[in-house]
Amino acid sequence: MAENTALEFLDDRENGNLLARVDGRTAGVIAYFVMDGTPAALVAVHTVVEPEHKGKGFAGALVQEFYAMADREGVPVVPLCPYAAKWALGHPDQAPVAPAELVAQAKQQLKSHPEL
Repeated sequence: MAENTALEFLDDRENGNLLARVDGRTAGVIAYFVMDGTPAALVAVHTVVEPEHKGKGFAGALVQEFYAMADREGVPVVPLCPYAAKWALGHPDQAPVAPAELVAQAKQQLKSHPEL
């Protein structure tokens, strides 16, 4: 990540977005939903970084924070977002693998509610 860049995270749970902000402006976002059930889970659907912030490590920082947020809440992450899934493979110490049944449930919920 660029030096001297103060990246802040904001969980806009109501709208299903984890925002990365620089100087009060959105630099990137993970769109997600909370999967109810036992266990509940945070499901990453899409990661986007604004063009002027690409290549600065913001996407990775967002996914890392998403996993940390889930860890603080005691729930697993289901990374349906291709970027989040790839990041998770490269960081197994920070990104526990979600059980296959949970992944299937998250995919079904997303298919049933594409607005998520």
